[in-house]
Amino acid sequence: MSTKLTKDFTHGNIAKQLFHFMIPFMLSNALQVLYSTIDMIIVGEYVGTAGLSAVSQSSQIINFAAMVCLGFSNAGQVLISQALGAGKKERLNHIIGTLFSMLMIIALVFTAVFAVFKDAILNAINIPHESFKMAIHYLVICGGGMVFTAGYNMVSAVLRGMGDSKRPLLFILIASVVNLVLDYLFTGLMGFGVAGAAWATIIGQAASFMFSVYYLYKNKQDFGFDFKIKSFRIKKNYARTIISLGTPMAVQAGFINISMLFVNSLINKVGVVASATFGVGVRIDDIVNKICMGIQYAAIPMISQNIGAGKQERAQKVVYTAWMFSGILTLFFMALYLGCGEWLFKMFSDDARVHEMSYTFISAILWMFPAFAVMRGSGAFIQGIGHAKLSMVLALLDGVFLRIGLSYLFGVLFGWGFYGFVLGYALAPYGFAVPSMIYFLSGKWKMRKTLAEEL
Repeated sequence: MSTKLTKDFTHGNIAKQLFHFMIPFMLSNALQVLYSTIDMIIVGEYVGTAGLSAVSQSSQIINFAAMVCLGFSNAGQVLISQALGAGKKERLNHIIGTLFSMLMIIALVFTAVFAVFKDAILNAINIPHESFKMAIHYLVICGGGMVFTAGYNMVSAVLRGMGDSKRPLLFILIASVVNLVLDYLFTGLMGFGVAGAAWATIIGQAASFMFSVYYLYKNKQDFGFDFKIKSFRIKKNYARTIISLGTPMAVQAGFINISMLFVNSLINKVGVVASATFGVGVRIDDIVNKICMGIQYAAIPMISQNIGAGKQERAQKVVYTAWMFSGILTLFFMALYLGCGEWLFKMFSDDARVHEMSYTFISAILWMFPAFAVMRGSGAFIQGIGHAKLSMVLALLDGVFLRIGLSYLFGVLFGWGFYGFVLGYALAPYGFAVPSMIYFLSGKWKMRKTLAEEL
């Protein structure tokens, strides 16, 4: 594995490799969140609280579709990493071609669903009346660009699987710059409102995707994909593996987002201020979590390569190192929340009512941080070894039974209102974090057959 797009993680200093590998991912994730963050800041300034609610709620729906696509992308990533670890690089052309075609089909299906069922979808999550029309604009426009969102996620996942974190950072940087310029132009100067923010997002994603495809085409020999038409044919054996591994990952991502939409629907009933506060709070929390998720993104291919190479002890050390880095970042962000929480909310909204409610959100959401610190290591391990079914079961426990159940219990049955809804949302990840840690420490995974053995 000597090409410039591919790195060998089966030898060398683990802490040093993980650190250098995760930094571009952390920056990439931060920039990716910047898409919707810029939308919300500019919309909050030029449109107001109702616009904030529209963008935050619609982006959750778009994020549901994106995360389903990401589930299948991650399946391809794990398959690629284990193939490289086992020395089977010649399989990449068919794996990548199959993955690309499958994701384009899924993205087009989501585009059609959002266009046809937009009203029913938004009514189902109780979008405030003041925000409804703007939310439709955002949903339909961003839904129309799902092929670009899915395409970028696919390219990034493949490169992650190869051990490359720098190119995804370059691609998302292009999208972020385009999005920033067009956001101010469309939403601010030209007064297109929420629709302008949606167009800026999609054009930015399209620019990023097209540049990434062009770059990889120019470097196709190193990339491992020849870009011939016949190579885009879906190969049954690889499709079967991607579906068996990707379906649980997609269900996992999908149900977590569905549960978030359910919590949103409960909060939307409280009113537009609560809706906007939760939308802003989740966006801030998303920035923090996505930055920390760079550790997980880096750990997954490192674990996969070592599992494919039969180096189980080294794969374990990657998890311990991920926990160390994640713990340090978690303490930093908790301190940031406690010291600068209100200021963070003021970046998105000048509504004093949102600022006042932000204290309630922060006091509840802080309970989530330790769980996510654990998940960066043990969650990466479960994905890295390709145990998608366990990941799905734990995600259902987190996303459905606990996130929905606890939010309803605390917010409705206990009568704690907004604080209860956010607290239930914050405690749910322990349903994934604790069992995944126990599974990793138990060592039962050592008896599993690797994906590379089946290629």
